[in-house]
Amino acid sequence: MLLGMPLPWLLVFLPWVGAIALALLPKERPAALLNIGVSALSLLLALGLLAVPEGEQGWTRVDALNIPLLLLGFLIGLTTAIFSAGDIAAERFDVLRLRAYHAAFQGFMGAQALALLADNMGLMWVAIEIATLASVLMVAVHGTPPAIEAAWKLFILCGVGIALALLGTIFLYLAAQPFVGHGDSGLSWAVLQELAGQCDPGVLNLAFVFLLVGYGTKAGLVPLHAWLPDAEAEGPISISAVLSGLLLNAALHAVIRAKAIVAAHPGTVPPGPYLIGLGLASVLLAAFALWRRHDARRFFAWSSIQHMGLAAIAFGLGGPAANLAGLLHMLGHSLCKSAVFFGLGHAARRRASQKIADISGLIATHPGLGWGLAIAIGAVAGLPPFALFASEYGLLTEMVGRHWWLSLPLGLGVLVAASAKLHTLQLLCFGERLPDVAPPPGAPAWTLVPLWLHLALALVLGMALPEAARALLAAAAGIPG
Repeated sequence: MLLGMPLPWLLVFLPWVGAIALALLPKERPAALLNIGVSALSLLLALGLLAVPEGEQGWTRVDALNIPLLLLGFLIGLTTAIFSAGDIAAERFDVLRLRAYHAAFQGFMGAQALALLADNMGLMWVAIEIATLASVLMVAVHGTPPAIEAAWKLFILCGVGIALALLGTIFLYLAAQPFVGHGDSGLSWAVLQELAGQCDPGVLNLAFVFLLVGYGTKAGLVPLHAWLPDAEAEGPISISAVLSGLLLNAALHAVIRAKAIVAAHPGTVPPGPYLIGLGLASVLLAAFALWRRHDARRFFAWSSIQHMGLAAIAFGLGGPAANLAGLLHMLGHSLCKSAVFFGLGHAARRRASQKIADISGLIATHPGLGWGLAIAIGAVAGLPPFALFASEYGLLTEMVGRHWWLSLPLGLGVLVAASAKLHTLQLLCFGERLPDVAPPPGAPAWTLVPLWLHLALALVLGMALPEAARALLAAAAGIPG
């Protein structure tokens, strides 16, 4: 307990209190510093989860599956707040937009924490909906026609997804109701998993289909993925970091929880093939779409679709090794992709464009930025020795050993996507030297620290994972089944 409130709830309400305070601050500099301060305090408190006993605590649950995602989420929240202190200064927002951006940012952080901590499936649904609404506000904050269009697309498509997820949640409740009666215990993930073996398998199958499609929309899985490229291309670039690193993880985490419930009944249709099917479609579509992207932010938004597809395939395979690969992929993707967006933010400011053709020769003109972006893109492409190489190697090894015929299209998708990213790396960082056409963003020196910090952590995940972290991820890999 801290300040009279359990730690999990403190991690939810601290960002929300910060959002209220930020909504009242009219000046840019104090708002940026308060945003960083709230994010730093949230990360410090999240580290306390390592000392909290695992298990259900009311409507929340702390276990090996959500602890690493929460720690990663608050870390990315802090590094994004640091980066945005310079990026938002360059945006020159008016007072209303400045307040809206910072308030929505912390509102999103609290909602994503609640989505990961919630033991109650209904509360998880509410949290992901709040995170979506905060994302809509952040995407629309520029107020330009493309930004408004992207925000509406995010709102409509994810609104359809969240409605389907609500239906799936209701079906889960109906499946458990004969055994628990009325009350919120019928929505508890722990109770549902324990009772799943006694529930009607047909109702569980129906629930999982709705939950997979609904939350899969939020995770950027094909076929309801179209909101993601627009949202990541039109909002402030710092929002691209949290959308790729946090919202997609929270949505896929909800799918994993649902899979664990449905898979606990021996009579249900195995949920794994559904995840493998959507994941493989996402990987293949994104891999070939990457070759047709000319906007750098849209390009890496499509990369997010590909990587979430790979994680979905890993969890669809199931088992300790594949689940571990999936978890490592979620963590590595969040770190590396946000690093890419941090680098792109600086480059786009200097060149006054986010077109790939307009951002060229960065290593020649800005070596620190150029090499950082090049290494980040290489990490996202799955090159060793970073985390995504380790996770993709683990996934492909499992696929070859268990379903070798599926390893062929999977391998094709991975190779096509990697080659597209390396081609873009060459254009952005080693291409024709172009001059800057705009002054650099505010405080460029220290706002580049998040990029290199993320790459260092991705390197540790890929090469020298500490034993305590390895044990935590191994325990998490046993939860999805």
